[in-house]
Amino acid sequence: MIPYLQLALIVACLFYGARKGGVALGLLGGIGMVILVFVFRLPPGKPPVDVMLTIVAVVAASATLQASGGLDVLLQLAEKVLRRNPRYVSILAPFTTCILTMLCGTGHVVYTMLPIIYDVAIRNGIRPERPMAASSIASQMGIIASPVSVAVVSLVAFLAKAPAGAPIIDFVTLLSVTIPSTLVGVLMIGIFSWFRGKDLDKDEDFQKLVSTPEGRQSVYGGSSTTLDQRLTSQQWTAMWIFAGAIAVVALLGAFESARPLVANKPLSMVLVIQMFMLMAGALIVVFTRTNPALIGKTEVFRAGMIAVVAVFGVAWMADTVFEANLPVIKAALADVVKAHPWTFALALLLVSKLVNSQAAAISAMVPVGLAIGVPPGYVVAFAAACYGYYILPTYPSDLATLQFDRSGTTHIGKYVINHSFIAPGLIGVSSSCVAGYLIAAARGMV
Repeated sequence: MIPYLQLALIVACLFYGARKGGVALGLLGGIGMVILVFVFRLPPGKPPVDVMLTIVAVVAASATLQASGGLDVLLQLAEKVLRRNPRYVSILAPFTTCILTMLCGTGHVVYTMLPIIYDVAIRNGIRPERPMAASSIASQMGIIASPVSVAVVSLVAFLAKAPAGAPIIDFVTLLSVTIPSTLVGVLMIGIFSWFRGKDLDKDEDFQKLVSTPEGRQSVYGGSSTTLDQRLTSQQWTAMWIFAGAIAVVALLGAFESARPLVANKPLSMVLVIQMFMLMAGALIVVFTRTNPALIGKTEVFRAGMIAVVAVFGVAWMADTVFEANLPVIKAALADVVKAHPWTFALALLLVSKLVNSQAAAISAMVPVGLAIGVPPGYVVAFAAACYGYYILPTYPSDLATLQFDRSGTTHIGKYVINHSFIAPGLIGVSSSCVAGYLIAAARGMV
């Protein structure tokens, strides 16, 4: 009975923290830890220090890129692609936001692209819901395929500590599964979005909205673009430094012999990521004269530090409970998970919705899954399931999409759950999981 009370405590802290938002999710872990240690007398678990330090390094580099203006280079290139191919915006837009996330490590880059995607769609007679909802979903899907995202670096760190005897899945092997599987999911979203909803000329609600001068001005008036912004050589320099650091990290992950030996083993990729991300941020500051005071004020830095606190509280609390009750948990779940590995994906999806964070979901579930016997290959194959917070339209990127779509075609339905993001979310994540499983199986990982 007591283990169930402890599990209920974790769920309560996660649920209340997620409702409060921000750093509350991690802070609630502190309440959980005090009750677990002082009331239930459990020995404290180990906080994921390696994961947290890696997140800090990656976020610092990404925030420096944003503060330097290097992020604007990527945004302008993305807009050029969309405006040159407006007929295919329903497919190109989600690929654009996904790839931006993969390069920058955060889905928050979608905010700048949303008004541009709307403008391209509405001026070409395309239902804005089609590319906009797909783009919001794709921007979050790109997180698990980004070499510099919090979720990926967390997953790499946990996989490196897989139980003895389990195959070690390194940084490059992980990305070799998550990148193609994510792109398959985004393609499925684009194909679905191409045909979804009524065309604007057949949509009675839309036609009623634009039937008045005021409504028409609201829908079609104004235009958003980054093309009139003149990029400087310093912005390009910052972008190339950041991209170069990512490339070097990928190469070092692919070729172990290029890494120095530490205790007769190649240097850990967790440490490699930390070193090169800090170095990338430093080089950007040195060669572009970026004001360091601006780095801590960026959206990327703010979101990243919230993720650090969330991972700290959630992972520490979960590790305390599951480490103390591992024999009971193994007896209850090990046989089920081994016989039906997809249940791990389902659990990961539900926890993600609960905590509204892919990194927090991974921190809570992956160590537990590995401990009860889920093979690392299955963890990687179903990694896309860490994105489940599209189930209810409460995530900032989804809410922003609703606001930027002035046509009203992107919407929340009468029953809340029937909103514009649920279908592309389910299609994208499920397709990515299927593709991930097939890729992992072809490589002998499952």
